[in-house]
Amino acid sequence: MKTIDDLQVAGKRVFVRADLNVPLDGETITDDGRIRAAVPTLAKLVQAGAKVIVASHLGRPKGEPDPRFSLAPVARRLGELLGKEVAFAADTVGDGARRVVDGLADGDVALLENLRFNAGETSKDDAERGAFADRLAALADLYVGDGFGAVHRKHASVYDLPARLPHAAGDLIAAELTVLKQLTENVKRPYAVVLGGAKVSDKLGVIGHLLEKADRILIGGGMAYTFLKAQGHEIGTSLLQEDQIPAVQEYLARAKERGVEFVLPVDVLVAPGFPDLKTKAPANPRAVSAAEIPADQQGLDIGPETRKLYASKLTDAATVFWNGPMGVFEHPDFAEGTKAVAQALVESPAFTVVGGGDSAAAVRILGFDEKAFGHISTGGGASLEYLEGKTLPGLAALED
Repeated sequence: MKTIDDLQVAGKRVFVRADLNVPLDGETITDDGRIRAAVPTLAKLVQAGAKVIVASHLGRPKGEPDPRFSLAPVARRLGELLGKEVAFAADTVGDGARRVVDGLADGDVALLENLRFNAGETSKDDAERGAFADRLAALADLYVGDGFGAVHRKHASVYDLPARLPHAAGDLIAAELTVLKQLTENVKRPYAVVLGGAKVSDKLGVIGHLLEKADRILIGGGMAYTFLKAQGHEIGTSLLQEDQIPAVQEYLARAKERGVEFVLPVDVLVAPGFPDLKTKAPANPRAVSAAEIPADQQGLDIGPETRKLYASKLTDAATVFWNGPMGVFEHPDFAEGTKAVAQALVESPAFTVVGGGDSAAAVRILGFDEKAFGHISTGGGASLEYLEGKTLPGLAALED
């Protein structure tokens, strides 16, 4: 796989597929982590005299323009971080995009409007997707793939476009791959994995793969209640994927056979219902045994004893991978579990990787210094699929 250093970019139009899919509250960016992660590659290209054309998706528009998902606020923030104006094209491949690109001088930067405003970006039809890729390719001379959070998608700008232009991986993707190889090849042990989030179905694939590699797996978040139910425990009104119980039971049995320590919550914080995340009104939680959640209560975070247990399971680890919060961290009453895991990673001498998505957002929202972790990934789903051993379309497309 070539890198930027293998390309002659001076004076060339370089199309950079970044991942600028940041959360917005109206036009306010509430977490700019992905924009900041994109800056080093873009700054390197600017310094080398390239005409930089940045493209990304944001949210899930339905293949047509939707002002709620405009990248205009991102262009402003990107300009602040780069210390130079970023021209914004109000479309992706139309007159606006061509006009903005034609106006670029060496070292200039432009951002195209949301790629998903065009149905061809995400189409499952190869011809439709290819036609959109052709129009994108007409804007540039070279392609740099640097949106790691999107490399697991077979989308036009990720998969089809690299085949149409000389291409290379950006520095962000190169860094992500270096880290992920440390989690899959010659791993330093003990190797502990912490998995959370809402749906157990989203994590079964990676659990199955990690049973072959990890020494211990700690489970939290909404997915923990399907595991507890699979063990025969009462879980009240907690999140449950009942159809996943047979698979969960099978994985618990496999872990036992392989000698992988599988750690589930021993206590949880419960409340009568899901908390109000807008007002942050007190939810009056209480801690109960994970084996005896009252029938009218919902589990929303790991409890104080589980926090101590999980921290103890991470103290002697040499490698830790964490993906997914332990509870509804957006509400202060249910943030302590996620905070405890993050703090344990900060205090650990291990090589620690925060696997993108909500866990990366939680680290920033809860006020932790990102430099205190070994690596914070920009791709939650992409990281998980890589660890599952899947072929990621966006990475395959960057191979020589």
